[in-house]
Amino acid sequence: MKTGVLFVSPHREDATALSRMIGALSVPFEHVANLARARKEIQNGLYAVILTEANLPDGTWLDVLDLARQVASGAEVIVTDAGADARFWAEVLNLGAYDVIAQPFAAGEVQRILCNACSRFATEPKVIRAAG
Repeated sequence: MKTGVLFVSPHREDATALSRMIGALSVPFEHVANLARARKEIQNGLYAVILTEANLPDGTWLDVLDLARQVASGAEVIVTDAGADARFWAEVLNLGAYDVIAQPFAAGEVQRILCNACSRFATEPKVIRAAG
């Protein structure tokens, strides 16, 4: 059953922060540093969501999206970028990714977006409200 979140990023500190933020979702979380490692993980087919940095040491979010389409059987791809703007968000959505999460990460936004993306694969959807 697809339940996990795979985070593809060369930044370990971002992975640590995201792991804490999504702890309330009770969803398995895995981090890999590059596209090559992501390829191996994605082929397992265990991930409901693949969260990827826009630019990776060995590729881009488009490479991750293509890989997910090839082998991940419906996994949602979410892109994160510090320079995300409306134009980038529109491009990401138009090319088939699920959403964009801007950096720096806001816990409520991360939880809301990941919960919604994971809910496609859950038998009982969880409701997570953003702190406000």
